[in-house]
Amino acid sequence: MLNALLDPGSYMFWLALISVCCFLAERVRPWRAQRAFRDQFPQDIFWLVFNGHYAAVLLAPLSALAVSSLRDVFVSLGIQPPDTVRLVSDLPLGVQFVVFIVVKDFAEWCVHNLLHRVPLLWEFHKVHHSIEQLDWIGSFRFHWVEIVLYGALTYVPLAVCGVDSRVMLAIAVFSTLIGHLNHANLKLDWGVLRYLFNSPRMHVWHHDVVPAGGHGKNFGVIFSAWDWLFGTAYLPADREQPERLGFVGMEDFPRSLVLRLLQPLVPVLRWTGRRFHVGGVTPHG
Repeated sequence: MLNALLDPGSYMFWLALISVCCFLAERVRPWRAQRAFRDQFPQDIFWLVFNGHYAAVLLAPLSALAVSSLRDVFVSLGIQPPDTVRLVSDLPLGVQFVVFIVVKDFAEWCVHNLLHRVPLLWEFHKVHHSIEQLDWIGSFRFHWVEIVLYGALTYVPLAVCGVDSRVMLAIAVFSTLIGHLNHANLKLDWGVLRYLFNSPRMHVWHHDVVPAGGHGKNFGVIFSAWDWLFGTAYLPADREQPERLGFVGMEDFPRSLVLRLLQPLVPVLRWTGRRFHVGGVTPHG
């Protein structure tokens, strides 16, 4: 039984367990008065199931091709491929866990910054910020292109670590738990540990309709420490939460699932088309 739960394929079990626990916690001690099955909850079920499992399955062939191609590039340059370095593979599992989660979270903090600062990337991240009422399931409302972006931009530093598959599962489960809690309708701030770990009290300000600092604050996924260290932390003492969640101009953002999947791709296709046109090749060849 224990071996089955530690198998990388058991992630969906852990996702379901964490989801149920967070749902029940919100029922027992909610922070805000809001319905459990709020508006767009059925759509968020899709995001949870699709992003929690099927997106990775569908993107697996593309990932394998990208990794193979990248290995060939490194070999052609006379550089050891990242996934063969395996810096921490011989260390105890606990040490692997700590090293990998710190490296992973910092890399994802950097990517999250880019999602808010690069206009083309922001078009995809808008899907996540279309949340109007935060609760546990909101953590999985994001466009599948974000999976590609995070994977591509964090691959090298994570591949170099070379951790055990059981460690990767443990970190995936822990990340899911923190992600659910960060978006949950729970009044948690972790006390003095708020300077280390992200929390619902801190993350709610990341979803303020008017982003603090112009591009937003509180980009940490697991650790809030990066925000405190680099000046992107925001936790006002005079207010507990924003008056409204979302982003400026959200009234023009589609509410349907299909359009939320398709609309973010339009600016990218237009940009790609202009690039081809400038190079002397029309978008149609």
